[in-house]
Amino acid sequence: MKRTTLSLFAATASLAVVTGVAALDPASGGAGTGARTSSARLPVQRSTLLCPAPVSSDASETTYAAFTPPGTDGPRTSAADLLPAAGPARTEAAKDARKDTRRKGAGARGANGPVLSVKEPGRPVTVTTDRADAPALLGTADGPLAPGWSAQQTTTVASGAGRGLHGVACAAPDTSFWFPGASTAKGRQDYVHLTNPDGAAAVVDVELHGRDGRVGTPAEDGVNVPPRSTVAVLLSSLTDAAHEDLTVHVAARSGRVGAAVQTTDDALGGDWLPPSADASPAVVLPGIPADATSVRLVAFAPGARDADLVLRLAGPDGSISPAGHESLHLRSGLTEAVDLGDVTRGEAGSLLLTAERGSAPVVAALRVTRGTGSVRETAFIPATPAVEARGTVADNRGRGGVLSLTAPGEEARVRVTASAGSGGGAPVARTYTVRAGSTLAVEPPRPRGGKGVYALTVEKLSGGPVHASRMLTLVRDGVPMFTIQPVADDRSTVVVPEVEQDLSVLND
Repeated sequence: MKRTTLSLFAATASLAVVTGVAALDPASGGAGTGARTSSARLPVQRSTLLCPAPVSSDASETTYAAFTPPGTDGPRTSAADLLPAAGPARTEAAKDARKDTRRKGAGARGANGPVLSVKEPGRPVTVTTDRADAPALLGTADGPLAPGWSAQQTTTVASGAGRGLHGVACAAPDTSFWFPGASTAKGRQDYVHLTNPDGAAAVVDVELHGRDGRVGTPAEDGVNVPPRSTVAVLLSSLTDAAHEDLTVHVAARSGRVGAAVQTTDDALGGDWLPPSADASPAVVLPGIPADATSVRLVAFAPGARDADLVLRLAGPDGSISPAGHESLHLRSGLTEAVDLGDVTRGEAGSLLLTAERGSAPVVAALRVTRGTGSVRETAFIPATPAVEARGTVADNRGRGGVLSLTAPGEEARVRVTASAGSGGGAPVARTYTVRAGSTLAVEPPRPRGGKGVYALTVEKLSGGPVHASRMLTLVRDGVPMFTIQPVADDRSTVVVPEVEQDLSVLND
């Protein structure tokens, strides 16, 4: 891994943003003929990523990793670059960061060059800093580097508040996000980080929902997020009371934002809480570690109706009902939390929530604890959408990681490919069969002869829906540090609608 110490500025964090646009190639037929053509699924031609700023700590080290899967041809002039994101009063600091990066050899091109650049599909790139004031990174990819372009920021905090492994992957901008599992309890500091990737200001409401309903009084005019900048909101500043379990709703009145919740616990370390998948009557929370000592479910029904949920634990041999936690009633608008204890009992698994007929869709997340006493560490597993075609996680390292694959319905076959490493090597692919209603937890493949960070790509080959997550682990001073990232579909292709009539053949 190439190590670079960045001269960076203090900035608030934000969730990575991914967008794509596809266009028909005129050479593919139909253009200029006036004929109706079939719809096609084509690769996206442009993607945007915004990697969040890490937790601020003098005892931290952060690695940024980026990767584009191979398989799309195109011009060699394409680029996939990440630069320091814009923010209030930070123009000069951004210039200083780029200058220092260039001096240290991170591959930046000129004074305004990127901190991190993907040069070719199939090979990850990384950069590492031990500065506590590292910023968010904003960038774009086009051409063959755009489809599936992925990035992750991973921070190791060796000691102090929030010690542990903090990881967050990239995600798309949107107008609404749900975060079950946040808190304003004593010893806990949670910030919701809002990022505006566009050229106009966004106005955002941040709502808190507790066990008795809506809590706190958000700013009447909403949170203003300037263009291409980030804003962090301390959740405890929105309410005078301490709430152990909260659901945060981020809703943009104007514009769109990326959002993530950064959690710090004095006793349990910290990590990023990603948003839950869209509210649904059936959700999957994949990848509970086999050695989890405590699992806490936080769920919320955002609609007007209550939800009656059936809980199932999908393990290696199928699905069972957790003893004493077979069902859960959610009242509309109220956050419900349930301690499931060591529900996996030594075998990795995933939680399946299914609403009974006539009840409402839900959002949900798990807070997972490993270790005991003073050497405990936590991470979060949100409800995760299925991998429809392909999904990638950019930051994988050596041994100790776990890839969890869950097939809640039908049996499914998937191919998992370990890319070449950032220090060289050759890709390795393996095919797995996930039995219906089960979770397959495996040590992921590693590149042959590779060194450094590598990417994992999950492709569904056949069968029913597959939900996936990846756990990174690190033991330091006896603390079982870990972080879990959902493997979401990378949306590397879009469907181009049928052409009813091409008006370019008509004359004035």
